[in-house]
Amino acid sequence: MPDRNRTALDWDDVRYAVALARHGSLSATARALGVNHATVSRRLEALERALGRPIFDRRPDGYRPNAAGAAVLAEAEAMEAGAMALLRRLDRAEDGPAGPVRLTTARSLALGFLIDRLDGLRRRHPGIALELVLETRITSLARREAEIALRLGQPADSALVGRRVASIAYRAYAAPAVAAEAASGGTPPLIGDEEAESEATWLARRHPGRPVAFRCDSQMAQAAAARAGWGVALLPRFLGDPDPGLAPIALDALPPPREIWLLIRPDLAEAPRVRAVADALADLFRENRALFG
Repeated sequence: MPDRNRTALDWDDVRYAVALARHGSLSATARALGVNHATVSRRLEALERALGRPIFDRRPDGYRPNAAGAAVLAEAEAMEAGAMALLRRLDRAEDGPAGPVRLTTARSLALGFLIDRLDGLRRRHPGIALELVLETRITSLARREAEIALRLGQPADSALVGRRVASIAYRAYAAPAVAAEAASGGTPPLIGDEEAESEATWLARRHPGRPVAFRCDSQMAQAAAARAGWGVALLPRFLGDPDPGLAPIALDALPPPREIWLLIRPDLAEAPRVRAVADALADLFRENRALFG
């Protein structure tokens, strides 16, 4: 007989359980989904309550589906695949560039370059609703977390449709008074961050005798600090060149440029709304190639 104490299944609870089975721990699943681990735990508890039984074994090394969980998750993955197939069919049925498009990219590229220059896309295709995801984690195209990505560096996932659209070149900048001090032989302090492999860290390593007066992991904040006179910042040219409050400073060496790749999910490469946004982005980088390497 059916258990009348069970509650209806919530698809979002099932989706969290599928992700937990893939990633193996609350923290890894939370990072992948962009939530906190308490949300993942709460979703799992709600699903197990609805099913009337546990579906994961809690182990010291993480979460593992038990026998009941394996059966439930197999059905859930089939549901997920069916939902994705339906969305792909709808995408192929589009008759014009209209509908939502989610674009994910680095924060500095979005705030310092893209947003101010995307008005042409809006005018040409008013039916497109653009959603911009500023990356604090790697957003997955394969899991339909986004349709398009602008990523730094050549992608490792060969299943994605991709092309290199630009290379980010770097230059040292400071407020005009600080730049004049440097040109006169002075050694103004540097602006850095705590990242191990960032451009700011590269600058500090090249000049180990100089103090670091300001640290921040945001290139937008580093540019603001340089503008305010804190010292010398190593910035992408697309941030520094157009800024009237910054002046370039000559260095004996610069870090190598970083490639920008435009990536699209292969099942959506010809969807009109996705194609329109991808083409607009490629045109944007081509029109502004003087700001890039």
